Amino acid sequence: MKTSPHPQPKDRCSPSALKVRQLRKLRRYLRRSVAPFSAHYGELFRKVGFDPGQLREWDDLQRIPMSGKADFSASPDAVRRFVLVPDRAVLARRPSTIVRALFRGKNAAARGLEREFRPLLMTSTTGRSADPVPFLYTAHDIANLAAAGDFVMRVCAADRDDRMMNLFPFAPHLAFWVTHYAGTEFGVSMVSTGGGKTMGTGGNLRLMKRLAPNVLIGMPTFLYHLLKTAADEGLELPGLKKIVLGGEKAPVGIRRRLRRLAARLGAPEIDVLSTYGFTEAKLAWTECPCPQGAASPGYHLTPDLGIIEIIDPVSGEPMGEGEPGEIVFTPLDARGSVVLRYRTGDVIDGGLVYEPCPCCGRSVPRLVGGISRLSEVREMRLDKLKGTLVDFNLLERLLDDTAKVGTWQLELRKRHDDPLETDEIHLHVERLDGVDEPAARRELETLFASRTEIRPNAIHFHDNETMRELQGVGRELKESRIVDHRPPANGTPPATPQPREMVATTGEEA
Repeated sequence: MKTSPHPQPKDRCSPSALKVRQLRKLRRYLRRSVAPFSAHYGELFRKVGFDPGQLREWDDLQRIPMSGKADFSASPDAVRRFVLVPDRAVLARRPSTIVRALFRGKNAAARGLEREFRPLLMTSTTGRSADPVPFLYTAHDIANLAAAGDFVMRVCAADRDDRMMNLFPFAPHLAFWVTHYAGTEFGVSMVSTGGGKTMGTGGNLRLMKRLAPNVLIGMPTFLYHLLKTAADEGLELPGLKKIVLGGEKAPVGIRRRLRRLAARLGAPEIDVLSTYGFTEAKLAWTECPCPQGAASPGYHLTPDLGIIEIIDPVSGEPMGEGEPGEIVFTPLDARGSVVLRYRTGDVIDGGLVYEPCPCCGRSVPRLVGGISRLSEVREMRLDKLKGTLVDFNLLERLLDDTAKVGTWQLELRKRHDDPLETDEIHLHVERLDGVDEPAARRELETLFASRTEIRPNAIHFHDNETMRELQGVGRELKESRIVDHRPPANGTPPATPQPREMVATTGEEA
């Protein structure tokens, strides 16, 4: 068995010892890499009077100001100011540089510094709620991504004899690149198809038939459409063992549908695992396999590469172990683009836990429970009197868990397309074979009425092909399940307000 050249997370460490180690790494990282070479944080640290040496206790993390998406649009060059740009004079005076130059030569020392700091790869946020933000990787970052990907493979209980298909789109998107480097680092046969945008559904199905993969990796909505088409065409995949999901939420309902489709393909016993990651972390994490029907054990973190905090999304105060709150991330070894104490806008209902995983026994920290987005709480003007905050995370979970619904889309409109009129919610759902449409309509209306304060203005049933077109399957980087077609009253898109209190969580974001 191949041994990874990169260290794996130490999973037999007590929480207190782990925090001591993380704090020590963070002090060194901030002092040597971030404070001297980040224009944003160098200036910010001087402004607030922060020195990395002040990080002596875990609570001292709060001395570091938090960052968020708004920081990237603060000025025209804001994104560039988060990139570590080394000062050659500072590096030349470092003992490590001098020793490397003495023993290996000046050229070797220069190559080592280039490997550490020269950007080579760029990923980007998807830009749904704001302009896309690029994040740069150096060779050092790519090595960390490969190490984290190798750990993902091990947590997923991957086998080097597996045949895997990477169905994420070819794009500057974290999900594709972490899957690519996970496969090369772990040493497994993997074919990247580019998803629907590159080969189309037919091309992916033909390759699937020839390859007979054991593992499929991709976005839940695209995999649903692909497997449904495969099942309708009578394709058999008895060797399928795992489906690994990323790029969007993967609540219980969509996993249940994927298992049913896999059973139609001749694979009744499969693991459906979700991953969680975000562009700003330049990392992703995964669940481990558990018996079917068991609760998800959560996402197994890589504590030597980053610190996860859980905070109250309103006050910003830290939450205790196992308490719900917003996910905040700080890297411990990143180069290229770097953000500290980054507020993700993702809220997790089970918080951060340290006890050993009940399924695999690993003792690395885990994010447990459903993840929802603060940005999916939107203001709807449902009557003439006032606006109402609607939690679309809750609506997503309700629809995913409804047996008589295939895939779906929520569309926001204005009545008569008039910007000054009230808002409407139109629900588009896939018409499933054997389901009575009037009965399904009544069930959905009753479900909305009983679980929420709103109900759809109209429910539209479509065939699978029409739903594929509505969601942009094979056309968009991420399939659209919530679309806002409300014409703005002032020529700008409607603002998404921050919720006034914790929102209910619904599923996993990957």
